[in-house]
Amino acid sequence: MSESSRTAKSIKNAQVALVFYFINLVLQFFSRKIFLDYLGAEVLGLNTTAQNLIGFLNLAELGIGSAIAFTLYKPIYEKNTQVINEIVSVQGWLYRRVAYIVIAGACVLMCFFPLIFEKAEVLMWYTYGSFIVLLISTLLGYFVNYRQIVLTADQKEYKITLNVQGFKIIKVLLQIAAIYYLSNGYVYWMILEVIMSVTAAVILDRLLKREYPWLQTTIGNGKELSQKYPQIIIKTKQVFFHQIATFVLVQTSSLIIYAYASLTLVAVYGNYMLIVTGITLLMDALLRGINAGVGSLVAEGDKRRIKRVFWELTCFRLWLASVVCFGMYKLGHSFITFWVGSDFVLEQSAFIILIAITFISLSRTNDTFLAAYGLYQDVWAPAVEVFLNLGLSVLLGYYYGLAGILSGVLISLLIVVCGWKPFFLYKYGFKEHVSEYIIRLFKYLALIAVSCVCVSWLGNYLFSTSIYSYGNWCLYALQLLVLYSVFSFVLFFCSDKAARSYVKRIKSFIIKRK
Repeated sequence: MSESSRTAKSIKNAQVALVFYFINLVLQFFSRKIFLDYLGAEVLGLNTTAQNLIGFLNLAELGIGSAIAFTLYKPIYEKNTQVINEIVSVQGWLYRRVAYIVIAGACVLMCFFPLIFEKAEVLMWYTYGSFIVLLISTLLGYFVNYRQIVLTADQKEYKITLNVQGFKIIKVLLQIAAIYYLSNGYVYWMILEVIMSVTAAVILDRLLKREYPWLQTTIGNGKELSQKYPQIIIKTKQVFFHQIATFVLVQTSSLIIYAYASLTLVAVYGNYMLIVTGITLLMDALLRGINAGVGSLVAEGDKRRIKRVFWELTCFRLWLASVVCFGMYKLGHSFITFWVGSDFVLEQSAFIILIAITFISLSRTNDTFLAAYGLYQDVWAPAVEVFLNLGLSVLLGYYYGLAGILSGVLISLLIVVCGWKPFFLYKYGFKEHVSEYIIRLFKYLALIAVSCVCVSWLGNYLFSTSIYSYGNWCLYALQLLVLYSVFSFVLFFCSDKAARSYVKRIKSFIIKRK
C-alpha cells in the first residue's frame, strides 16, 4: 500500500471522527449541566462510578482486540480472506468466554453494592439500574459487534464512527429531553441507554455484512483455530498486563477519590476529566485512523520509511498536545466557572498535575509503534506502573488529598511511559540506540517551553484578560490559542525537519485532491 493511500484513508477517518467529536463534545457538556441541575452531583457521581466499575470488569477482555488487530494487519495487506475469517473466528470464541466472565463478575460485584455505595445519598435501585444498563451496552460488543475489528484494521473506521456516534447523538438528545421534561427522568435515561445501544449494535452488524460479504465466522471452531494461530493467545496474555495499567490510569482515580472523600468531589474531578476526555477524544479522532496505517507500514518492513513516519507523528503529537494543554492551563478554571459555577473549581496544585498527566497521555506516539511491532512482552513494565500508580496514589492521597492521588499517577507515567517505553521501542523495534530519541525529545520540550513563556507574555500584553461573559471568554480563548498555535508552529517548522516533512506530506495530499 502506498503512503499516499494510507494518508488518504487516515485523513478520511479523521474528517468523519472530527465532525462527530465536536457534536458529541457540545452534547456532553450540555448533558452534564442538565445532570447537575436536575439530578444533582450525587447522581452524576454515581453514574461516573458505575462507568468506572464497568471499566474494571472489562479487564476480562485481556487485550484480545489489540492482539487481533496486530494479527490482522498482514492478511489484510495481502487480502487473504480465509486467514481473516479464521482469526476473527478465534476472536469471537474468545469474546464469548470473556462475556461469561464479565457477567459472573458483575453478579458478584452487585452483591457488594450496599457496602460500596454506603455513603451515597441516592436510591439503591438507581445504583443497580445504572450498572445493569451500562453492562448490557458492554456485552453487546462481545456478543454482536466483535467483527468490527476488521473495519478498524482495514483503515475504514469512519464507517464505525458514522454508525456508533450517529446513534449516540440521537441517544444523548433523547436522554437530555427525558431528564429536562419528564419526572423520574433518570429512569428514562436508563431505558434509552439500552434501546439505543441494541439498535446501534444491530445496524453495525448489518453494515459489516454489506461491507465484507465474505466475512463468515465460525465461533464453534474457535478453540481449534486458536491452535493454528498461537500468536493470538501469546499476544493476548502479554497485552493483558498493559490493559491493567491502562485501566488503573483511566479508571481508578475516581474510585480512590470517592474512598477518601465523597461522590461530590468525584463530580468535581469528573468535570475536569470531561475536559480531558474531550481533548483526548479530539486527538483520538485526528490520529486513531493512523494506527492501522502504521501497522501496515511496519508489515512492509521499510525501516527508513517507518522511522520517518515515527518522527513526523511524534513531532505532530507533541506540538498538538502542547496546544491543548496550554489552552487548558490558561482557560480551564474560567471555563468551569462559567459552565457549572465556582464551587466546582479544582485546587490549583491538582489542576497543574492533571495537565501534566494529560500532556503525557496525549503525546504517546511510542504506543502506536509498539503495537504495530507487536512488542508487548515487557509484561513487568505495566506491573511496575500499576504498583507505582495505585501504591503512590493511595499513600500520597492520604497525606495530600487529590493532589497526592494525581501525583501517584504522574510519577508512574514518568518512569514507565516516558522512561521505559522509548528505550524498549528503540532496542527491539528500531534496533537502534535510544540516544537519538532523548536528544530530539528534549529539543521538542524546549521549543514548547519557549512557546509557552513567550505566548503567555504576549497574551497578557495584547489581549484583555478580563473575562465577564461567554462571548468574551470565547474571544479570549480564540485569540490566545491562535497566537500559541501560530507561534509554536513556526518555531517547530523552522527548527525541525520532521515538522517540515509532515507539512510537506499534508500539502502533497491536498494538491493531489484538487
